[in-house]
Amino acid sequence: MGPHRKQLAALALAAACAVAPALASAGVVVSASGPSAAGFPVGKSIGTSERIVLRAGDTLTVLDGDGTRVLRGAGTFTLGQQSGASRRSTFAVLTERRTASRVRTGAVRGDETAPLHSPNLWYVDIGHPGTVCIVGTDRVRLWRATTEGDATYALRPVAGGTSHSVTFADGDMLAPWDTSAFPITDGASFSLSGPGAAGSTLTFAVLDAAAEEPEALAQQLIAKGCAQQLELLSTATMIDEG
Repeated sequence: MGPHRKQLAALALAAACAVAPALASAGVVVSASGPSAAGFPVGKSIGTSERIVLRAGDTLTVLDGDGTRVLRGAGTFTLGQQSGASRRSTFAVLTERRTASRVRTGAVRGDETAPLHSPNLWYVDIGHPGTVCIVGTDRVRLWRATTEGDATYALRPVAGGTSHSVTFADGDMLAPWDTSAFPITDGASFSLSGPGAAGSTLTFAVLDAAAEEPEALAQQLIAKGCAQQLELLSTATMIDEG
């Protein structure tokens, strides 16, 4: 390689290194409402220094590397100027791939009147069926928002096949899915019947690996249509602006 090409290569490398941190620190829109909502579709990336102009009645929820913020108009904002303690530790706990087969406590509740939410992003919440993202198929756990009483749920492939039962023991919020006997594949749908779940359907989106940064993980969930997990991610990592 000649001196000129070496110089160009060095400049390109330097430019890439300069851009990478900015891309990594960009936020992602998880919801928007109000008169400016059309300009902030779900999944839109917003740089930390980018001006966000909102009108009266606008509400914009943005998730970045530190957590989730709700911006309300009218006003002009930048993500880099927002305050509040980082929620990265909460993100780490929420996205951990847990091996425990039983859980009795640890659900997330925003306040005493709000419903319980799963303490882990990868648990399959039977109370919110639909499209569910999982990482691999070796540690799938169903989760319910109570510990009271035994409860058995029947799952049957929508495409046809043998029914499979999953039972929650009294005192447990988790029940394991036996993937060796009842395998899960990407895009597979199962009808779910049991207490409070009549007519429900679970559709699995299998991720080979989960992104390690909150913004990138949010984009994965959006791309796969895992709306309930996106809501859980944004709610659990909400930053208190004081």
